[in-house]
Amino acid sequence: MTNEKVVGKGIKDYLEQPVFNSIEEERQHNKQKLAAAFRLFGKFGFSEGVAGHITYRDPELTDHLWVNPYGMHFNHIKASDLVLVNSSGEVVEGKYSVHKSAFAIHSAVHEARPDVVASAHAHSVYGKTWSVSGKLLDPLTQDACTFYNDHSIFDEYKGVALDEDEGVRIGRALGRNKAVILRSHGLLTVGQSVDTAAFWFITMERSCQSQLLAESAGIVNPIASDDAAHTASQVGREVDGWEGFQPLWQRIIKEEPELLN
Repeated sequence: MTNEKVVGKGIKDYLEQPVFNSIEEERQHNKQKLAAAFRLFGKFGFSEGVAGHITYRDPELTDHLWVNPYGMHFNHIKASDLVLVNSSGEVVEGKYSVHKSAFAIHSAVHEARPDVVASAHAHSVYGKTWSVSGKLLDPLTQDACTFYNDHSIFDEYKGVALDEDEGVRIGRALGRNKAVILRSHGLLTVGQSVDTAAFWFITMERSCQSQLLAESAGIVNPIASDDAAHTASQVGREVDGWEGFQPLWQRIIKEEPELLN
């Protein structure tokens, strides 16, 4: 992986994407990344009761998803706690059950997007607050440009997403984008790695916070469209999302190494 933003020597080894010798090695590594993403979501205050999920597409059984167990707080999840569900929503590995909405939303998104390896959704405060507006984010900041012309709106709130048809509609609204704002519900992000999907969610939540603060202060001043598009090409690539997650990964496994078990 080349990165034109890196100059000289530093923590280069952390920014080299791993090469796996087996499916089992790849699966275990990404289950650890998934557990780390949950721990980080917990630290950032994205947990609320039993709401919220991050899913990882199994590298061998590609119609199966790894997901968080029902009723377990994000801050407590270890790699060994994760649950594998099949395309019918049945638990085929793991000792816990799964929230029905996790299957209804995420399975449909993964089916609609074969390129998506992971998807993230939570009821974070600023994301769900901004979702009430039913509007796209403006390119107010460099970070918000990550989503310029690359996110959409699902404007059909009908209650808790428990049926598969709603998941299909969400997948349709997502389209080819990296994120969709679910009106009166929250944010959903996707990526070609657990790292990217999780980082897009974190930075999108902060972009919602930034826009809400800017609007409350009356200083909404979007970046010009040409400049926003250029910035998106610099900060909104898959590699940018993957790299953005690495410092967070380093932090959480040092603070809470038991999550790797």
